[in-house]
Amino acid sequence: MPTDDQKSQLLARWNATLPRQQELGENLITRYSEPHRRYHTTNHLLYVLTMIDQLADDHDVFLVQLAAWFHDAVYAIPPGQVSNEEASARLALRQLSGVGLEQEDLNQIARLVRLTETHLPGPRDPEGELLCDADLAILASEPADYADYVAAVREEYAQVPEEQFLAGRLAVLTELSDREIFRTSKGRQLSDAARTNLAAEIKAITQRLGIAVEGSDV
Repeated sequence: MPTDDQKSQLLARWNATLPRQQELGENLITRYSEPHRRYHTTNHLLYVLTMIDQLADDHDVFLVQLAAWFHDAVYAIPPGQVSNEEASARLALRQLSGVGLEQEDLNQIARLVRLTETHLPGPRDPEGELLCDADLAILASEPADYADYVAAVREEYAQVPEEQFLAGRLAVLTELSDREIFRTSKGRQLSDAARTNLAAEIKAITQRLGIAVEGSDV
């Protein structure tokens, strides 16, 4: 559950972004407070919103902020018939359809939410880059904070057997480490720290799984 201070910060941010829609903001906070969540919580939501502020240059942050509010609004483990990101995008379309936004803006919000499934914005997509960088910024955190993040993700998947979880986690980390992680100008400054954390976790997982990483010192 969020602390009173955290809830106040989130509501203040919501009301500054979308005034006169406090009930909708409170409903979203309730979603991020679901008891099965350990990482994708109100703390993660506030972190992503804060990182959007820090990484933005001349971006149009209004729609990015709304997309951030919805990007993990649905978080089921395991996912339902559609991915959590797709379900969250559909929720955004339903819940924001009555607040006076243009259809073009609604479509953009939903597109941005869906983008957080792959974190692979296309060329000339500054808003997509900003949201993805903010969502992935935890990868560049201090080692102790990174360890807390890893532990929280594992708790969310507590029902998944250890070896299966580690294999899946390794696949995700390897894909991230093999590509450009951050794409905004400020985000790229986080790349070295993120790669250091990823390399350390990959090394730990490969050791636990007994995998020899040929031609690598990871």
